[in-house]
Amino acid sequence: MDREMLTDQRELVELIESAGWEVTGLELSSYDSPWVDEDAPEAEVTITARKPYVEDEDADEDDESPFRISD
Repeated sequence: MDREMLTDQRELVELIESAGWEVTGLELSSYDSPWVDEDAPEAEVTITARKPYVEDEDADEDDESPFRISD
């Protein structure tokens, strides 16, 4: 079961990275579910990723962004 969880974790990381994100942190937790009467463990994956968004240099500098503070 642990090998299957690690394989799933790698697959998730590959999917995120293929979308242009850089994975910066990952935590995999395995536990027995208190809600299910089966003996199969559950896993929870927490992934932290970052993706820089580069501004288009050809874009107009005076765009009317609602988030821009003007003087």
